[in-house]
Amino acid sequence: MNDDQKKQALAAWHKLLNEPEIRMDAEEQYDELLKAADEMERTGLINSSEWRKLVKAAGTSFAKAIEGVGGGT
Repeated sequence: MNDDQKKQALAAWHKLLNEPEIRMDAEEQYDELLKAADEMERTGLINSSEWRKLVKAAGTSFAKAIEGVGGGT
């Protein structure tokens, strides 16, 4: 495992979490975050514990995004 590759991949993941692409809705953002986390685990950049943390963060972000839409905010 290359530490630079891991750092870059995680930085890109967190950037997508905090700054979704223009015209990307919450569901698309969530899907892309999960795909990225899956790919990092598949290629060995992260372990299963790290993968779970990323998936949990993505789920929390998604829940907050859809809560805001449904809550009329």
